[in-house]
Amino acid sequence: MKSSLTKARIFTFIAFSLLMYYFVIPAVFTHDVVELAREGKVDKIPPISYKVWNYYVKGKYVSPNTPKDAVGDLKKMIEEDAELSVVSAPIWYVALEAPNYPKEAFPNGIPVYYHFDGFSGDVHEMNTINHFIGMDPMERGAPYLRALAPYALVLVALLMVYYMLYDSKILDLLMLIPVVLPVVFLGFYAYWLYWFGHHMHEWGAFKIKPFMPTVFGDGKVAQFTTHSYPTTGFWILLAISFFSILAIISKRKARKLAAQGA
Repeated sequence: MKSSLTKARIFTFIAFSLLMYYFVIPAVFTHDVVELAREGKVDKIPPISYKVWNYYVKGKYVSPNTPKDAVGDLKKMIEEDAELSVVSAPIWYVALEAPNYPKEAFPNGIPVYYHFDGFSGDVHEMNTINHFIGMDPMERGAPYLRALAPYALVLVALLMVYYMLYDSKILDLLMLIPVVLPVVFLGFYAYWLYWFGHHMHEWGAFKIKPFMPTVFGDGKVAQFTTHSYPTTGFWILLAISFFSILAIISKRKARKLAAQGA
């Protein structure tokens, strides 16, 4: 029994650590940084946000339009009016190959990354193309979900802490939330694409009928080729789901052994 209970706690702790490091900490401590900088309210960005942003942005995609001396430094990025991104783990990768864009700068197309709390990559470039074909800018996608994401992630993290400390069948059910996180994201992501593809506007250079953009794989939008694939954050979500399942199984086994012993 004790062995199974220990395993449940270890598995939960691993899932908790992954969630905290890749999603909760960067999402919470850099919350609203992009919006505040865009609105000119830099004075409202706390000092810790600069440190966290600078740390987590390492290794992330850097737009070729970003001034080299500002890369990785939030303060300089704001001063240079460079495009800012959220720094939690990117979950889904989308690229759009535009015929007129240089291959040297965008070898795999214009990249954009979807996160729980926002976007990263060449969002400005993507918005330019969206406008060209009559689509809304990316910021129109799931604004409430992106705003609430840090709080939701904190609640999931607290749930995991409770699961490590207490034994309850109700907590078993609640632990299914981190189990289904990859599916939840895919559901919202597919709906985002559906909404964009079915809310076309007359301002486009040419008229496109409502369509469903490709959720996974390669597709076409007008004369553009699109690529849509999972990236780092999605595999981390799968790992969180996997360890959460192992934790539930171990906890139930411990409970069963305890009942047999009694």
